[in-house]
Amino acid sequence: MSALFAWPVRVYYEDTDAGGIVFYANYLRFMERARTEWLRAAGVHQHTLKEQAGLLFVVKSVTVDYQAPAVLDDQLQVTVEVQKIGKASILLAQQVIRGEQVLVTSTVKIGCVGASDLRPAAIPAGVLQAMQQNNE
Repeated sequence: MSALFAWPVRVYYEDTDAGGIVFYANYLRFMERARTEWLRAAGVHQHTLKEQAGLLFVVKSVTVDYQAPAVLDDQLQVTVEVQKIGKASILLAQQVIRGEQVLVTSTVKIGCVGASDLRPAAIPAGVLQAMQQNNE
């Protein structure tokens, strides 16, 4: 079973829509930040990966299920849980949670690509090892 990584997010006025709830696309931003911090916690820095290995992580696909809204000043936890690590991709499950209530669930497939040609590329062994260790 994989370890659950959680990143705190507070809802600001700029995150909400005219109805006073978090605009649906902003959950994707919250989840992106959590994935970036999950990588950092594993010792993987995306700018270094690009500069030293010429590689990028990109979103290949995402599914999102909105179950309840977040509102101004809510304190949220955005989770990242590895479902599968492949040679050139990672499948992640993510949730946005307020207290004990799950607001949003998502499955995200991330691909590793060459920075110059955007073609699929193998995730470097050291990065795979760091992800697996951070996932235990």
